[in-house]
Amino acid sequence: MLKECENNKGPSGNKLTREGATTILVGMKTISRAEKYDQMRKSLNEKQWRQYLGGEAKESGNVAEVAREAKVSRNTVKRGMKEIEAGEVYQPGERVRKIGGGRKPLVQTDPTLLADLRNLLAPKGDPMSLVQWTSKSLSHLVKALAAQGHHIKKSALAELLHQQKFSLRANKKTIEGDSQHADRNTQFEYINEHCEKFKKQGYPAISVDCKKKELIGNFKNNGQEWHARGETTCVNVYDFPSLADGKAIPYGIYDLLHKTGFINVGIDHETAEFAVESIRRWWHRYGKILYPDAKEILLTADAGGGNSSRTRLWKKMLQQFANEEQLTITVLHYPPGTSKWNKIEHQVFSFISMNWRAKPLISLEVVLDLLNHTTTEEGLTITAIKDSHTYPTGIEVTNDEMKALHLIRHSFHGEWNYTIKPQPT
Repeated sequence: MLKECENNKGPSGNKLTREGATTILVGMKTISRAEKYDQMRKSLNEKQWRQYLGGEAKESGNVAEVAREAKVSRNTVKRGMKEIEAGEVYQPGERVRKIGGGRKPLVQTDPTLLADLRNLLAPKGDPMSLVQWTSKSLSHLVKALAAQGHHIKKSALAELLHQQKFSLRANKKTIEGDSQHADRNTQFEYINEHCEKFKKQGYPAISVDCKKKELIGNFKNNGQEWHARGETTCVNVYDFPSLADGKAIPYGIYDLLHKTGFINVGIDHETAEFAVESIRRWWHRYGKILYPDAKEILLTADAGGGNSSRTRLWKKMLQQFANEEQLTITVLHYPPGTSKWNKIEHQVFSFISMNWRAKPLISLEVVLDLLNHTTTEEGLTITAIKDSHTYPTGIEVTNDEMKALHLIRHSFHGEWNYTIKPQPT
């Protein structure tokens, strides 16, 4: 049962202020009239709510106070009073509003709004200029529309943009350039054919590449992760290399048959010697065990970095590895500008980035731990080890050394596809 406090006085006997207004006793709990209105609003439709407020105003005799506490206009309360006096009681199934009732859409009351908005969203500037500009933030659009005589709030503008099928979009990397090689797709097919051939023979086929170098220290790592409210991870404002405790260079090997990843994390330079050493470490730890009878190995790599198709040192180091293990090594390079098609990119590196997103790589141990705990529901596992060796740059390979290599170029694009066999002892 609701009972108003006598004389609008609180429990201490003091008369309530205008802000607190009248209070209501619900059982033994005291609530304000505004709180009561807030609860009732959730249970009533528009017409019932209007008539309820009209009844409250008739009882109290103060339309302004009811309107203020219910957070509605006085006209709404007065209309509810008139409906009660006229006996207009809501019937189930009856329309709450009259046909055509309610506020008209902005595009109807302001017929030029939509055209001016679309004009603002179009790129601006000289069409012959290299740089075109457009200002598409809600705040700037509201100001620009106001300058043209349109009055709209940011919330209404956001709703209008969604209705017109506009949405926030980021740049998307899809254009690979107009200088694609004529045999680009043929090379992809060539790589796939050789990978399937090695799989059927039970020989190792691996995808290799070096992931982006990472600064070690309390630096921002892109992405977001869940935190308790009020908690956040603070990192350095600047990502200067001089503030870092070194760098991590993750060189990866992805076994196409067993779908496992191996990461050799260097701390010096990404060179061809480092790339081949990473492959050597994978072979000693896993390759020999998984492929005990293999005499051949297939590498797929992109055309740049330490494993570049044009790097002489890469081929010389592979020759040394082939001699050590008495392995025949076939190398197939992806055409220039297509490194993202390399299997390791989307089968390993993408999951690594997701696993350590928003986590500062404060030490090499943290890097290794995050790499070793990268898994997927499809069964991917990754093993990461530290490589403390130094790999100097600027090592030259002479023409005589190149001629001594037991390198056989394939008839189809020998600059991309070649086989290195052990040299005769």
